[in-house]
Amino acid sequence: MLIPSIDLMAGRIVQLVQGEKLALSFDDFDYWMERFGKYPLVQLIDLDAAMRQGENTDLVTMICKRLPCQVGGGLRTAQDGRRLLDAGAKRVIYGSSLFAAEPEPSEISRRHKLIRLEFSAELKRTLGEDALCFAVDTKAGKLAVRGWKESVNLTPEEAVTWLEDFCSAFLYTHVDTEGTMQGFPLDVAAILRATTGRQLIVAGGIRALDEIQALDSMGVDAVAGMAVYSGALPA
Repeated sequence: MLIPSIDLMAGRIVQLVQGEKLALSFDDFDYWMERFGKYPLVQLIDLDAAMRQGENTDLVTMICKRLPCQVGGGLRTAQDGRRLLDAGAKRVIYGSSLFAAEPEPSEISRRHKLIRLEFSAELKRTLGEDALCFAVDTKAGKLAVRGWKESVNLTPEEAVTWLEDFCSAFLYTHVDTEGTMQGFPLDVAAILRATTGRQLIVAGGIRALDEIQALDSMGVDAVAGMAVYSGALPA
């Protein structure tokens, strides 16, 4: 399944390369919402909130009223998720807040301490696992958090294994290829697919329909942004 993405920054729809360089920017919301209306799920990310430099709350609320969205960006508490669900989100995405900020244990036996398991359990109790998608992204081989500016000494496979009991889906972004349209590493998707029985959604560099079909054959859904907005993939 193709899941189109809407990334918000400074009141506009944007596409960034590797989460940093602005490549595309639009403000024709009605046009894109009409185009995306046929999809069963749209991914909506508030990049300003994710980077802790503001928020686009009114736009998020407006889009959630018109499209079936899973929404992320800067969610830190269960109340943040409840607010978005009450605003019309179908599902909410938690990422950085799932992982501890303290110095990283090096011993494998202590690595689970980098995951906030009690917080994850609280989210499940409060919001229900069906409403939860957990993000496990990597940059330069390390789990990337806090706007992809920091890293955690965990593999995505470790994070997925420990978090699987608390959510209904995982979102994996390969930051090294995000926004580049260089293709997504299918071997990574295969490893993650073997790690979890939950819905698995991947993003980062997807550029063509045959990639989406290859992922679909594995039972993996694909988020695409740059390829959709540039016309490489039909929306």
